[in-house]
Amino acid sequence: MNGEGDDIRRAIEAILMVSIDPVAPNLLAQLMEMPTKKVEAICASLADEYEAEGRGFVLLRVGGGYRFQSHPAQAAWVERFVLEGQHSRLTSAALETLAIVAYKQPISRNQVSAIRGVDVDTVIRTLQQRGYIEVVATDPGPGNALMFGTSQEFLESMGIDKVSDLPSLGDFVPGPEIVEALERGLLADPDVVDLEAEAGGEADGGSEAEVPVDDRS
Repeated sequence: MNGEGDDIRRAIEAILMVSIDPVAPNLLAQLMEMPTKKVEAICASLADEYEAEGRGFVLLRVGGGYRFQSHPAQAAWVERFVLEGQHSRLTSAALETLAIVAYKQPISRNQVSAIRGVDVDTVIRTLQQRGYIEVVATDPGPGNALMFGTSQEFLESMGIDKVSDLPSLGDFVPGPEIVEALERGLLADPDVVDLEAEAGGEADGGSEAEVPVDDRS
């Protein structure tokens, strides 16, 4: 194929690559300044070429336009990536919820919400999808709430053999001397000191005015 034809093919590929939604062939035709039928023929040729080369993606016509998507034969790998391949991207809310489940298990969704002070339904589902937590029991009380605990996947990711190997919560609580230092730091606010000094001066002045004068001399 001549150089101009190759350039058009590459241009169409580039446009489809950056587009989120399917691109209509008539829009591609306007951009390429060529008949729509010609664009459709090029897209069909590209699709056949990708399939013949055994690529991991395909070019499909969906919703009246063209778009790239993963090859159906690779669905299992794509699903694995989506569910397991992005563990490092847990949000702070998810990490906080995971810590609560790890240290308080078995624990219900409502109990986790009460501790965090926010609704945790979405976060709980995310942690379940990642395989970090699972249903381990059912509360025998009213409502039979599901009780969550950590999974084998969680233990493997943390590099521990059992939940009891987790560090003690006491390791994360500051000692009394640190708490005392923090309290002193908070009390050392300049505005507070000035107010206390002013109040002390007024108190001293009042006490001097009340001292009786000895006039026996």
